[in-house]
This record gives sequence, structure tokens and C-alpha cells, in this order.
Amino acid sequence: MKLTPGKRKGLEAVSDSRGVIAAAAMDQRGSLKSAIAKDKGIDKKAVTNEMMAEFKEAVSRVLTPHATAILLDPEYGLSAARKRAKNAGLLLAYENSGYDNTQPGRLPDLLDHYSVRRLVAEGADCIKILLYYTPFDSAQINDVKHAWVERIGGECVAADVPFFLEFVGYEEGADEKGLDFAKKKPVVVTRSMEEFSKPQYAVDVLKVEVPVTMAFVQGTRSCKGEFAYTHDQAKDHFRKAASVAKKPFIYLSAGVSNDTFTETLDLASETGVNFSGVLCGRATWKDAIPVYGKQGVKALEDWLNDQGVKNIKNVNGRLSAAKPWFSFYGVTSVLALA
Repeated sequence: MKLTPGKRKGLEAVSDSRGVIAAAAMDQRGSLKSAIAKDKGIDKKAVTNEMMAEFKEAVSRVLTPHATAILLDPEYGLSAARKRAKNAGLLLAYENSGYDNTQPGRLPDLLDHYSVRRLVAEGADCIKILLYYTPFDSAQINDVKHAWVERIGGECVAADVPFFLEFVGYEEGADEKGLDFAKKKPVVVTRSMEEFSKPQYAVDVLKVEVPVTMAFVQGTRSCKGEFAYTHDQAKDHFRKAASVAKKPFIYLSAGVSNDTFTETLDLASETGVNFSGVLCGRATWKDAIPVYGKQGVKALEDWLNDQGVKNIKNVNGRLSAAKPWFSFYGVTSVLALA
């Protein structure tokens, strides 16, 4: 199977020489504003664009020498994109932060002043979209989401740029970190991976949650009591989800701690699944937000240079088991896709 020149070039730009993606994520907007406001002891509206840019610039400058790419947003992250290391590619987010909470379904929206073409003009090697998704929603809600993803896929095809689709499972009115949702999560993740592997979406890389909640995997450091799955059952869930993917997929950290995310990757490695890397954000830098909020940017940079670098190296050290993204195309070298 051939890959168009632009898609191939974009994927090469965000992966290492092995074809593995070890990317940092720093496209948080609303949640980052809230966290900075809390630690500065100010109202969220008092968090300025300059504060947001300053935080993102520090993360980009310090962590990208240890990453294959960074994911940023065009609202506050373009100055940070210019601070990234020469070795690091650039993914830009295309969706609005958050979702429509005036109706059921967590319906998404795109940034008003951007298109795929405009994001590429800002230097994007790849385009990323976040979608809240569950196969258990009504057909009416999911039809809206399917059409939305198809439109974005079409834009990326027209611009010849890779399309990364991130989907996050949910259930209206449920605690998504709780035991009940943990029991449903394997099906939510697996069926979502199956759906968006379909060719009409033109997705190039699936950015996915792991199909278990580590806090409920028996025998893990993350599990403090009740469990939803034994260790072997958890491994089976990893394998089932991976088996339905018809596109390369990478794991997101979903806001867990560095210790939990590295334990997650150890479990993925044990199962032998063919994941192609990670796009890891808060597991690397979230503990730096109080440092920035209380002590400012110099203290933030000091923290990132010490603990932040240790965190990203902890994650990178777990990627020896990752498989090249191009192996999904049945080739052993990216050159074979030319």
C-alpha cells in the first residue's frame, strides 16, 4: 500500500528513525487555565494569554529535545511551537477546547479561525482532533460525530497531511474514573478503535486510551483495593482492542500520574500489542503547574529540567516494545511506502 508524499512526510516528521512516535502533548487550554488559576489563587478569567503561552513555551523548550514531536494548540501554543527543538515535529489541534454542554452527547466543534490548510501554514506536520465518543450513545448522536470526522478526514486528504484522531470514552452522568465505567471501558475503547479504522474517516493514526483503568487492574501498583479485571484479563483487553485496529495507534496518558502511565506501558509491552508509541502530556508535566502558579516561570523551568526530563525519559524507556507506524502498511521500511 502506498502513502501519499505529504502523509508520509508528516508521519516521518513526528516519529523517530525506528518509526516510533514519542510525542509530548501540550494542547490543554480550559483545564490548564483552571489549574493555573487555582494555584495562583486568582479567577480563571484573570489567567492571561501571556501566562498560557509562557507555560507552553517552557514545556516545549525543555522537553522537546527528548521527544519526537509536540502537540500544541494554535490559540496559545504557536510561540511554543517556535521554541521546540529541531528534532521535534509539530502536531496542531483543530478542535475547540471542551464540548457543547447544552445538549447530550458532548458534541465537538472546530476552532472558528482555523482550517486544516491554515494549520499547515502555521507549520503543522500533522493535524489532531479530540472527540468524546462512546458506541453506547444513540445512533443520532454518533451519526453527527461520524460525519464530523469524515469532513475533517476529507480536509486532511485535500491538504495531504496526516490526521490523528483522539477519542476519549465517556458515559453521561457517570464517574469515568469509577469501577462501573472501568468495567465498560474495554468495550468502549475496542469498538471505537474498530469504528474509526474504517476507510471513510481517512484517519492516519488513532490516538487511543488504553482499554482498562489501571486503578482497577488486580495486582498493579495503581490498584488500591477493588478490581474490575485480573492481570490476565487486562492483558486480554489490550490484545482484543489492538486486534481490531486497521490503522497505527498510539496511547495517550489521559491525565494519570507518571508512575501509573509507565506501569500501563509496561503492561502493554507484556502483551506484545503493536502500538506505535505515545502522545503523553500531563503524566510528564502536570505536577509543574503548582510550581508555576506559586513561584513563576524560572521555578517551572528548573522543575522541568529536573523532574520533567526524568518523567519523559521514564516514558521513552518503555517504548522499546513499540512497533513502527509503517508496519501497519505491511512494510519493513518507510522507504517502501514511496
